[in-house]
Amino acid sequence: MPAVVTATDFSRRAVAPPDLIWRLDVRQYHEMIETGILTDDDPVELLDGCLVPKMPKNPPHTLVNGLVHDALARLLPVGWFADSQEPITTDDSEPEPDVRVVRGERRAYLERHPGPRDVGLVVEVSDATLDRDRGLKQQLYARAGIAVYWIVNVRDRRLEVYTKPSGPADVPGYGRRQDLGPGDVVPVTLDGAEIGRLAVDDLLP
Repeated sequence: MPAVVTATDFSRRAVAPPDLIWRLDVRQYHEMIETGILTDDDPVELLDGCLVPKMPKNPPHTLVNGLVHDALARLLPVGWFADSQEPITTDDSEPEPDVRVVRGERRAYLERHPGPRDVGLVVEVSDATLDRDRGLKQQLYARAGIAVYWIVNVRDRRLEVYTKPSGPADVPGYGRRQDLGPGDVVPVTLDGAEIGRLAVDDLLP
């Protein structure tokens, strides 16, 4: 049976990297990209005002990323689309989740990245990044008000489903976490409505 965990069970506050020297806002980060200081070859993302390195991807991570993207893309109704490893702009961050589900048409985002109100679901595929995805990333997604956050825990072969975001708070987080494993089925919800279900086995390596 799926295990349900309350927010107090996992709401440890994320700590900024100990070698933090300078905090950036989103505008400064965009200027670094526009002027070529940062390029597509630089494996970093802006998390809570810090430039954080993105981890290299091993074959299981790449496989699961594709499985999740393809499964969600087949399920989405008209008016939503799925992307892999593309940015979401929040007030203080620009994470690049492994999968994002975005409202509208792709051409609507010619001049900006989707923001929290445009995003129905974000997914992180976690092996080496599990602590970051449960900590810093969970907090920034919850603070931004993203309704549903999944962590595909490759190491433990579990799907962690986070819902009920706190929004801005001293210690932002999700009010509900549900752990699912092989043999379980996960509902996919957008704007609070279930659009279908996926077998967890189909999302795991």
